[in-house]
Amino acid sequence: MTETLVSAADRWKPLAELLQALLERIAGEVPGCLGAALTVSHGDQPLRVLATAGVAEHLVPAQLERGGPVALADATGEPVTTDDLFADPRWPELAGGAAFADVRYEAVRGAVAVPGYWDDTGAFVLSATLDRPPGPGPLAVLRRYEKLTEMTLVVAETATAGDPDQMLELLASRAAIEQAKGAIMAVRRCPPDEAWQTLRRASQEFNVKVRELAVALVEHLGGGVAPQPPGTREIRPGEPAHRAAERLWAAFTAK
Repeated sequence: MTETLVSAADRWKPLAELLQALLERIAGEVPGCLGAALTVSHGDQPLRVLATAGVAEHLVPAQLERGGPVALADATGEPVTTDDLFADPRWPELAGGAAFADVRYEAVRGAVAVPGYWDDTGAFVLSATLDRPPGPGPLAVLRRYEKLTEMTLVVAETATAGDPDQMLELLASRAAIEQAKGAIMAVRRCPPDEAWQTLRRASQEFNVKVRELAVALVEHLGGGVAPQPPGTREIRPGEPAHRAAERLWAAFTAK
């Protein structure tokens, strides 16, 4: 048993170090940053803290319990900023900073949180805590690191699962979703995050998996079976996904 535990810890160590380095790099690029954090959820699991730097170690868990930019970004799927974390009326239980009567938190002012996704049901939030109102700069930095964080979590999920078939399925899923996002971006002239949100909302509305809807959309546009990465487990969408893709594209192209 001890050997198994050690092996698991060894597998997780490079990931933990990578995430820590990622957050420290973000903190170094955000002016006035006092801390940064990465929180994740998967399926029906609640949002949880995966890695922190600086004051985020205590501030972000409190936001998950009492409300704050991180919890709101996860709930809405939209970026959240605040000029004064402890005085914002959107999360009254956090207001006043009474739970943080510590000199380390006297400097805390603004905060920013950016949500993202790494598969059908995997969500994350990148966040930063500042000693000043954020302005547009911190949001731009977090958005720049959003894709890197997404791919890091894909790799982490694959590595910790230890299942080659799951790895192949993830690769096929990512390829299909990226193709579908590209099609949506072209027709709607929108950025990647908006295309992803559109795809995800449609999957929920039509009650089909994102990956199946993505492949069905690519097949609808191509008029045939969608090509998928060699060696991966093929994703074959059912009739509900094909109907959803047809309706979604009809809505996009309706005049």
